[in-house]
Amino acid sequence: MLGRTANGLFWMFRYIERAENIARLVDAGLRVSLTRTGATDDDWTGVLQSADVLDIYQQSNDKVTAADAVNFLLRDKANASSVMSCIEAARNNARMVRTALTRETWEATNECWIELTQILARRLKSADLPEVIDTIKRRAGLIRGAFHGSMLRNEIYNFARIGTFIERADNTSRILDVKYYVLLPSVTQVGSSLDNIQWESILRSVSAHRSYRWIYDGDYVASNIAEFLILKGEMPRSLAYCYEKIVSNLGYIGKDYGERLAAHETADSIRSTLLSTSIARIMDQGLHEFLDNFIHRNNQLGNEISEGYRFYR
Repeated sequence: MLGRTANGLFWMFRYIERAENIARLVDAGLRVSLTRTGATDDDWTGVLQSADVLDIYQQSNDKVTAADAVNFLLRDKANASSVMSCIEAARNNARMVRTALTRETWEATNECWIELTQILARRLKSADLPEVIDTIKRRAGLIRGAFHGSMLRNEIYNFARIGTFIERADNTSRILDVKYYVLLPSVTQVGSSLDNIQWESILRSVSAHRSYRWIYDGDYVASNIAEFLILKGEMPRSLAYCYEKIVSNLGYIGKDYGERLAAHETADSIRSTLLSTSIARIMDQGLHEFLDNFIHRNNQLGNEISEGYRFYR
């Protein structure tokens, strides 16, 4: 496979995953603002931080307001991580690798772009947001469903899956890191109703609210939530689950190409770390330090895949 084709598949699915993740963050922000007494526009600062776009937002906005934050996250072209920017980038990559995709996958991607271009053509009313967010999540799900249901399990499939799970792991780790060190205003509020609402919003943003309750019987506990999102391999957005899939798909590519690259060693090392550690050890080391190191290594893996498989040649 040409490197630019692998690159197009890898980034197509990274952008699709990112678009859905941003929509879920907006959904979590809306839930907090609608359910918490005394919610203010400043609550959206945490959402922007979770999306890692607060600095960019502040370059063109004097203060954080709910309306401006939602607009920036969903449709602002100046934000490369807005839903609309991500969907356009995903479609451009899909068009570039059109011959590598099944008709069902291309049509699902193109129809997603067409519908979102229409509904995000202008600023949204608050009353329309839930329906728009559901549409974004549904459309992303349709692309994945068409892809999984129609593609051969070959290198095309594997590069797309690796892109999905590197992006998902990055998103989960950043959200958890921001929550633990930024979103909570004061250590005195740990265990308070505010703390619980914030934890619930983070679980909802990664589609983990109900599944968390299935495994952990009781209130939201920081260590349990961290364990769930980092180490629980049953949870499809956990770091452990993502790296099981990354190692598996990289392994298939390695067999196809008959060689192991630096990326294989890095992925194996990250997976081994996640399998061999415990949440108690992570907390003793420092959750922020652990996640910061994970984000760095996850980015390193993405770069090694790009270099090893000559994405830009």
